[in-house]
Amino acid sequence: MIFTSTDFVFRPPPQVSRALQILIKPAARYPLPYPVSTSPLVLERVVDAIRRVSDADIIILETSAHGEPMKDIYKTLGYSFPRVQTMDVRDCVLVEVENPLPRPFALSTFWLPNLVLYCDYSISICPFSVSEGRGNFSVMNLLGLLPMSKYGGEYRSGWGILNNLGIDRVIADLYFTLPFDLGIVDAGKKFFTQGDDSTRGTEEPYNRVFVGEPLEVDREVADITGIEAEYLTLIETAKPQVEY
Repeated sequence: MIFTSTDFVFRPPPQVSRALQILIKPAARYPLPYPVSTSPLVLERVVDAIRRVSDADIIILETSAHGEPMKDIYKTLGYSFPRVQTMDVRDCVLVEVENPLPRPFALSTFWLPNLVLYCDYSISICPFSVSEGRGNFSVMNLLGLLPMSKYGGEYRSGWGILNNLGIDRVIADLYFTLPFDLGIVDAGKKFFTQGDDSTRGTEEPYNRVFVGEPLEVDREVADITGIEAEYLTLIETAKPQVEY
């Protein structure tokens, strides 16, 4: 579904009303406002809509880019909602989860926060972001659930280990290992960056919000805007491996 930003109303799918724990993964790795990070206004609309149909535990989970405590980033971004837990990947118990793909692109297993495995419904909410011509949408946003302690490399900053494997290949594996139920791409603005700094770039107004199953919504965003996202092609080529 596509909304104009001003008319965006989140309509929770039926599964939300039956869930006991709902996970929301924003883009919040830096203490910088939208469009670097997920807009607190969009988060608020989603949380309020969930609360109208469910008393489930709502958990917001993220990891910071440079080791800062997430509680400070959440505070800076204005992520303060009644009856919502804000948590840090660094504080979670980690479990190793097997990639269901018989022929993985990069990793046969992933270390993940254990609580994501217990959530009944999961939502990825991110801005429209393009880095050196590559789209970073709702599936790419799941990268922030990986612990820096396992994948940050020698200095635990950035994704040194994963970059060496190919981020798009890693994301394609992660899509199958940690399937999310819903993706929301807030394209009120298009944000374009170049080089290694993903916090500085140029903005273009667009006034759209895309909502749907993560792969489908990312493909729709890419097709409509003409932005390439290699991980989408990789995921689509691997789907026959798990479709019996």
